[in-house]
Amino acid sequence: MRYAWMDEYCLSKVGVEKEYKLEWDATRYMIKGKMFVLLGGDKEGKPIATVKLEPGHGEFLRQQYKDIVPGYYMNKEHWNSIYLEGEVSDEIVKDMLDKSYSLVLSSLSKKLQKEVVGG
Repeated sequence: MRYAWMDEYCLSKVGVEKEYKLEWDATRYMIKGKMFVLLGGDKEGKPIATVKLEPGHGEFLRQQYKDIVPGYYMNKEHWNSIYLEGEVSDEIVKDMLDKSYSLVLSSLSKKLQKEVVGG
C-alpha cells in the first residue's frame, strides 16, 4: 500500500490516540476524542484517508488532484478524502495530515490543548 508510513506518522504526533471502529471498518486517529484522520474505504472498498482542512485549502487541493475528493460520508466543506492508491505526493499528504492535526488541536479548549502539548 502506498503511504505505508501514515500510521507511524499520525501516531508520532503528540497526544494522538488510535482506535479501530468495527462498525465502520475504519481506523480513527484522535486528539482527546476528536478525530483528525479516518482511514477506511469507499463504497467499492478502495482505501481512503479522510482529513479535516480549512474549506478554501481543501477546495484548492481537490481542484489540483483527482485523488482528493470531498470527504467521504463526512461534511464536504471541512473534510477531504485522499485515495490511497492515487498519485498525491507524500509531501502533500503529510501536509494535509499536519493541517488536520493542527485544526483539531486548535479547536480544543485551552485546558485540553495544555494537557496535550504540556505547559
